[in-house]
Amino acid sequence: MSRLLTLVAAMFVPLALAGQAAAGCYADYKARQNNPLRLHYGVIELPDTACADRGTAAREIDYRIGRDGWQLLNVMSIFDSDGLADRRSSAGDYFLKY
Repeated sequence: MSRLLTLVAAMFVPLALAGQAAAGCYADYKARQNNPLRLHYGVIELPDTACADRGTAAREIDYRIGRDGWQLLNVMSIFDSDGLADRRSSAGDYFLKY
């Protein structure tokens, strides 16, 4: 019986972990550029290590968008893949760009 339980656990644990990994980690944010002033709203995929809090997420986002001269204004929220569809049209060209 314990061998059967071990086999069942060996089958379902990877599936459960894969489901968590598939959920993903995303954030939506607002950013700006100066001279001339430009603003954008974007959605970005984050590594799991940046999902613990907004401060960590903000550093990751600021680093990535900063390469193109953008400055992070605000991390609006951190969410999983369930929130992507609702934000796609609002983010436009900045949907998963960075």
